[in-house]
Amino acid sequence: MPRPKPVVFGLYGWTPEYGYSYIHPANRRSFEWLEPLGKVFEKIDETDAWIIIRYDEQQFYVSAELFKELYRKPPFSFGDQVKTSAPPAHQGLISDVYFDERADAFQFQVVEKKRKIQRVFEAAELMGE
Repeated sequence: MPRPKPVVFGLYGWTPEYGYSYIHPANRRSFEWLEPLGKVFEKIDETDAWIIIRYDEQQFYVSAELFKELYRKPPFSFGDQVKTSAPPAHQGLISDVYFDERADAFQFQVVEKKRKIQRVFEAAELMGE
């Protein structure tokens, strides 16, 4: 039996100014709405023409040319239950995973009671449950 492929994390630095040839036609609208800059994707597979990346529960076929692998795994992922380590206290699920290249740090957005907290948290500000 073949081994499962390890998940590869990375950034996809696409903006509409690059043009749409980097995004599979079936995914163009939803990928543009996602606003991918700075978001951490999981590369889950590849074909001859495309790689398949995932953000939360959405999958996209994109050109491998703009995918930039991250060699560290984020400490939290989509749906992980977390709470803040300092007041004000928040508790919820990870809804967004970002990577700040300048700070070389992962950042996270949390949904608490079905509402997205406007603040973005650093990994050190969160604890898993």
